[in-house]
Amino acid sequence: MRFMRMAAAAVAVLATVGGATAKDWSKVRIGTEGAYPPFNSLTADGQLVGFDIDIANALCEEMKVECEFVTQDWDGMIPALQAGKYDAIIASMSITEERKQKVDFTNKYYNTPPSIGVPKDTKLTGVTKEDLSGILLGAQSSTTHSNYAEAHFPDAELKLYPTADEYKLDLENGRIDAVIEDVVVLSDWLATDNGACCKVLSTLKSDPVINGEGAGIALRKGEDELKDKFNAAIEAILANGKYKEINDKYFSFDVYGG
Repeated sequence: MRFMRMAAAAVAVLATVGGATAKDWSKVRIGTEGAYPPFNSLTADGQLVGFDIDIANALCEEMKVECEFVTQDWDGMIPALQAGKYDAIIASMSITEERKQKVDFTNKYYNTPPSIGVPKDTKLTGVTKEDLSGILLGAQSSTTHSNYAEAHFPDAELKLYPTADEYKLDLENGRIDAVIEDVVVLSDWLATDNGACCKVLSTLKSDPVINGEGAGIALRKGEDELKDKFNAAIEAILANGKYKEINDKYFSFDVYGG
C-alpha cells in the first residue's frame, strides 16, 4: 500500500512538471474589455458582442472547450491575467515587445490595416508611392499612421493634426486630398452623415516594424499547451471558412491582414 501511495505521489509530481501541460483545459476563462466596438462591447442588457467575442467562441468550439467570459477594465487587463482571474485575453490586444515581457502571445488573429481615405470625387485611383506623390495627405500626429506616411509616402506633403476630428473636417471640406487612418476607424466615420463625403480608396499592406504584429491572444508565461491549442484553432478557422464568415459579419475587407 505504501508503495502504491508513493507511486501515486510520483505520478502527481510528474504531472505538475511543465506547468500548463498538466492542466485541464476543458474550460477556458477569457478576459475581454467590452468597451471597444466593433471588436468587443456590451449591449444594453449586458451581453458581450463583437468580432473578438465571435472569434473567441469559434476558437473554443474548435478546441472543444467551454468558454467563460470575464469583463475587465483595460488598464487592469494584464495584471488580472497574471493574478489568475482568467486564462486568456481576447480583447484586440496588440502584440508588442513591451507586453511580451509580461505575457505570452499566440499568433495574430487579426491585423487591422491602415488605409487611405479620399473624397468621393477624387481623381486618385491608386495608393502607391507614385500615386500619392505631391498630394496633401492628412494624418494624426504621433501615430503609427503618420509614421507610415513618412516611411512609405515621402513624396506626399504630410499635414499633421492633433486629433482625428480635425483632419476629417479638412477632408470633408476639401482642404486636403487624402488621409491615412486605421480602416476600421475610417469606415466608422464614413458611415456617419459627416463622413458621407468620402470613401476608402484602398487599404494598405501593414508594415510589421511600424504597425506591429497584429492582435493576439495573451496568456500567462509558460502556458504553452494552451497557446498551442489556440494557435491550432486559429489556423483551423482560417482554413475551414469560419473566420471569413465572422469577418464578413463585421467588415467589408480582410481584417486578418498581411
